[in-house]
Amino acid sequence: MEFIDFQDFKKVDIRTGKIISAEDFPNAKKPAYKLKIDFGEIGIKKSSAQITKLYRKEDLVGKNIIAVVNFRPKQIADFISEVLVLGVETENGVVLLSPDKEVPIGKNIS
Repeated sequence: MEFIDFQDFKKVDIRTGKIISAEDFPNAKKPAYKLKIDFGEIGIKKSSAQITKLYRKEDLVGKNIIAVVNFRPKQIADFISEVLVLGVETENGVVLLSPDKEVPIGKNIS
């Protein structure tokens, strides 16, 4: 394990968001969805998420998630992923991180 300073952690902008659409992403090398996520005041951002094992796209719409919003955009096939949706890798697939109570979208994680 590598230790970092708290100042390094503060550079990572982690926020709450709400998935507003989920589509298949057939051009991705690994099975994934194209997500559009509302982050409130910073707007709607796109993400490619490899979460197809545990989530159906219909069930993702309206789901609150947690994501890193200040990484550089990354091109994945023909798609630009703007944010990194956070999850826990398990042997059954990725489990999304989400608040356990209703919270406003776009709020920073502290």
